[in-house]
Amino acid sequence: MSGGIDVAEGGGEEQTTDAHTGTPDIFISYASQDAAVANAVVAALEGKGIKCWIAPRDVTPGALYADEIIRSINGAKALVVVLSKSAVASPHVGKEVERASSKRRPIITLRTDTTPLTNALEYFLSESQWVDLAGDGTEVAFAKIVNAVRADLTADNVVGPSHRGGTPQTAFDRSSRLPVGVQPNRRVSRPAVVSMIVIALVVGYVAVDRLWLSKHETVEKLKAVAPAAASSFNPPLHSIAVLPFVNMSGDAKQDYFSDGISEELLDSLSRLNDLQVAARTSSFSFKGQNVDVSTIAHKLNVGTILEGSVRRAGKTVRITVQLIDAVSGFHIWSETYDRTLSDILKVQTEVATSVAQKLKIQMSAYGSEQLAPGSTNNAEAYDAYLRGVQLYTKAHIDQSGVIARSSLEEFDRAVSLDSEFAQAYAKRADGLLQVAQWEHDQGAREIERAQALTAAQQAVALAPALGEAHLSLGSARLDALLDIASAAPEFDRALLLAPGSARVQAESANFAYILGHFDSAVRAARRAVILDPQNISAHIDLTDILTGARRFDEARVALEDASILHPASRLIAGTKANLLLASGQIDSAVKHCESPNTPLDQWARSACLALAYNASGRRIEAERELETFQSIEGESSAVFYAGTYAQWGNLKAALKWLSTAERLRDPGLMWLRVSWEFDPIRNNPEFRAIEARLKFPR
Repeated sequence: MSGGIDVAEGGGEEQTTDAHTGTPDIFISYASQDAAVANAVVAALEGKGIKCWIAPRDVTPGALYADEIIRSINGAKALVVVLSKSAVASPHVGKEVERASSKRRPIITLRTDTTPLTNALEYFLSESQWVDLAGDGTEVAFAKIVNAVRADLTADNVVGPSHRGGTPQTAFDRSSRLPVGVQPNRRVSRPAVVSMIVIALVVGYVAVDRLWLSKHETVEKLKAVAPAAASSFNPPLHSIAVLPFVNMSGDAKQDYFSDGISEELLDSLSRLNDLQVAARTSSFSFKGQNVDVSTIAHKLNVGTILEGSVRRAGKTVRITVQLIDAVSGFHIWSETYDRTLSDILKVQTEVATSVAQKLKIQMSAYGSEQLAPGSTNNAEAYDAYLRGVQLYTKAHIDQSGVIARSSLEEFDRAVSLDSEFAQAYAKRADGLLQVAQWEHDQGAREIERAQALTAAQQAVALAPALGEAHLSLGSARLDALLDIASAAPEFDRALLLAPGSARVQAESANFAYILGHFDSAVRAARRAVILDPQNISAHIDLTDILTGARRFDEARVALEDASILHPASRLIAGTKANLLLASGQIDSAVKHCESPNTPLDQWARSACLALAYNASGRRIEAERELETFQSIEGESSAVFYAGTYAQWGNLKAALKWLSTAERLRDPGLMWLRVSWEFDPIRNNPEFRAIEARLKFPR
């Protein structure tokens, strides 16, 4: 049989007559259920003249078993561990790995399946070189083990994990360090089943004639067991999701740091034009869930997954990352970085650069500068920034003004520590606009919007290549100045600099929509959904844009997609009410907004019914609902009152409320050109005059 390692023949002149006598080169650690595989590893190594110690073969009769194990690990130059489901569950394997790690012995791991690791194994194998048996095939896998062992044995100095830094020197292409961040709650995926079948085939052939399967036969077996559904999964060639890194610090309060590192890395990768990166909301939607890599990849339609862990202790950080081929389930690359907090951003750039190289992504002429524009080298400022980002995201999810103010405090601290931290200025601008949304005092709201404009201008001045800074400036010019014309070039610049950002695509879609550029708005909104498929807001934005474009059938499809994600969401309920009213489905709108089972806030319910009751001839009830709406919102919803009166045919009241909105510089006026509520008065000269004063770009 051709193609395999002939364990019976050995390795010619390198073979010894009694490889297991004397001081061993290699200690073999395995669970008893994997004895056949372990013995095959020994045969392959000893066939090349490499001394091995394996129990029970080499246990001295009458000696204490534990003493023999300890003595042999202490004397060995390296350890090879057969890592399987049984090995993960074995306390003996765990102790042997820990012992070898404590003695700073190099560890080579033969991984036979994708069983999740215990926290202890994650830690002690963090620097291991490893081989995937099923991924490489038996011939290649065993050759890699032999080469890896030789590389360690011939090194001038055998050093332990604490002395290894940077890129490991390996003797084979696909070997790498086993990452700390293998999530312990991951299910065994299809590749794990395939791996087990391969092992079974290996054991069978060893028992019959001690010959390994050829690569051709192994591939045929893999084809036979692979489910047909796998062939239908065809994600974009250059696509990736960055999962939230596991916080290994033992303190849940440090989640902001591990999450922040993940998000910043995601943002860096999204700046590579040739790489499609799943957005933060979608990637983080699986946090804390027992979901395997294959399922995540299918839901996000990506070909690779980047995951890892962060262990922070004082001023030092260990970051471990691994890049996984989501189609096959096998690892492409992994690395561990031990750095100080002040070097954390350099690690970010190194990781992003390595990922780009592994995926063969072309870097721009700017190189690493493209990956982290507007960043900081101040560790304290960066820490405050990450805290602020976590709070900003939470405020958006919880719709909390209190949390929004807390995030703003962190951004203020970040820029006070580093006055040139452009990313923090951009987020400070976003935070101020977020706080202004919940501000009831008109004067305070104006101050916050003006401060947002200043912060965004500072961000752009410090980092002109930071697309998110231009996005913040465009948003601030809209909200603070209601200056649609001056906002336009900022949105264009953001889209040019950061086309891979789902947020930039979504905001650009909304801006194109308010200008009435429906085709480009729909394109950008659909792109945002592709990048952020698990984000309900992306689907809602697309629905609203299609509704405004009067493409109601497409809007219904988009709304159905959103409903699959969160059927009981208030966003879904409000969007559906708007779609029903805009498309003239008045009876359905009444039923929807009257139902106590529809999750609408009272102001939204009354706003809907004020329109629906009037359209169905129930004017008195409509007026009652409008009064309720106005008692809740005051003057802050002047534009919406104007739209309601326009639908009622009350031109005078509609124009009066539009005048009030102009006086207040109500940001709702930016929707004037496209809001369906104003269709009845759109040709009125006074309405046209108001629209002209807003200076919409063509």
